[in-house]
Amino acid sequence: MSKSLYKTLEISDNASESEIKKAYRKLARQYHPDVNKDPDAEEKFKEINSAYEILSDKEKKAQYDQVGDGMFGGQNFHDFSRSHGGAGASDLDEILRSMFSGGGGFGGFSGGASNFGGGGFSGGGFSQQQQQRNLDIETSVTIPFHVSILGGSHSVSVNGERFDIKIPAGVKSGEKMRVKGKGHAQGGVAGDLFLKIIVASNPEYVREDDNLVKSFDVPLYAALFGEKIAIQTLEKEIKLKVPQNTKNGQRFRVKEMGVMNRKTKVRGDLYLKANIVLPQVEDLDEELVEMMKEKLPKEV
Repeated sequence: MSKSLYKTLEISDNASESEIKKAYRKLARQYHPDVNKDPDAEEKFKEINSAYEILSDKEKKAQYDQVGDGMFGGQNFHDFSRSHGGAGASDLDEILRSMFSGGGGFGGFSGGASNFGGGGFSGGGFSQQQQQRNLDIETSVTIPFHVSILGGSHSVSVNGERFDIKIPAGVKSGEKMRVKGKGHAQGGVAGDLFLKIIVASNPEYVREDDNLVKSFDVPLYAALFGEKIAIQTLEKEIKLKVPQNTKNGQRFRVKEMGVMNRKTKVRGDLYLKANIVLPQVEDLDEELVEMMKEKLPKEV
């Protein structure tokens, strides 16, 4: 069974996901019209992008692997694209639309998988604005908790390319970010990347709106008699003076070490929650244990 989409990317038909991405990145750079001034470069670039759009999608790839070039009426992918308008005269997304939207003999994809090139196909002709939207990519990215609070750079891999994005301080799960020019590229034009932010959980912190809550261990001695305790926060180590008779669960406020409110530009607070750590009785001096049994109150 001939499978010319793999030949287009110059890989074998059992290539792994990483091999497909690597081949796409290499060829896309080689044939990008802004770099390669050969008259046939734009057509080749379109073929490379269309081949990658299918082979990088698990459902589309699975369907293509079943029938191979049979979906092109017996032609290979290159000849098929030429027979439908000639080099440069037809958008390959337009050529493949009837196949992947269920309008052609191939059958199409079910449900949400009918999206090709970042946007869904609909019946009827495309306008230039609709084609442009189809170059956009929507996906999600999980960022570390501390990056969501403090902001910073985070590396993402999309469309076969790895690059850094700037995360603003105070971002929440569910927010969306737009990265210009990092969508699909076609004919020298690139769409945008829309990222839905997912903030990873952190076992040490709980976010309460613009405030943060962190538990910290307090030895029994410090809880009873008071002491300064070193605590590592997201930004730096601080010294907290724990007063005598500190209760378990008692909170201590550290001003303006919480979350930046992106609208008001005012930073919330950090609340440190005391977790009193009791010593093991068997680790205590026997005389002290006997004294405690005798002297400690048995009722609250």
